[in-house]
Amino acid sequence: MRTFAWGCLVALWAVLPAQAQTVVPLKGQSSQQMQQDMSDCNGIAASSASSASTSSAHVGGRVKGAAAGAAAGAVGAEVRGRQHDEIYDRASDDAKQQYRQNRAGEVAAAGAAVGGMRQRQERRQDRRAQSEAQATNSATAYSGCLQGRGYQVSP
Repeated sequence: MRTFAWGCLVALWAVLPAQAQTVVPLKGQSSQQMQQDMSDCNGIAASSASSASTSSAHVGGRVKGAAAGAAAGAVGAEVRGRQHDEIYDRASDDAKQQYRQNRAGEVAAAGAAVGGMRQRQERRQDRRAQSEAQATNSATAYSGCLQGRGYQVSP
């Protein structure tokens, strides 16, 4: 449902700028011919906007965040342990390893959440930029089509 509403909004947004322009016939076209030409050019503009859509994949945000978090957690645990040398030195190597792994796991989970958030934010920005590009392409295609058919198009 959300995708359908988004698609309708993009389609309306792509068509509205084309309809807000002033079209003046330069070759004495009739009103019927103008209607037909405008309808044809609207279709061309809509198809040019939809065909220009490209999708860039943003994948691996969570994995990258988890990896960075795990590394930071392990290093942080080691640094924290070294701050308390007298206690840290008495701990067995297995206990030290377990402590570093636990910290790495905790921080990796936070890193995965941050990585996922960044990935979603990048996708939203890409969709916004893509919608703006489609609207511009649609308006340009509409104007170019009508100018090619003998009309003056003013914004």
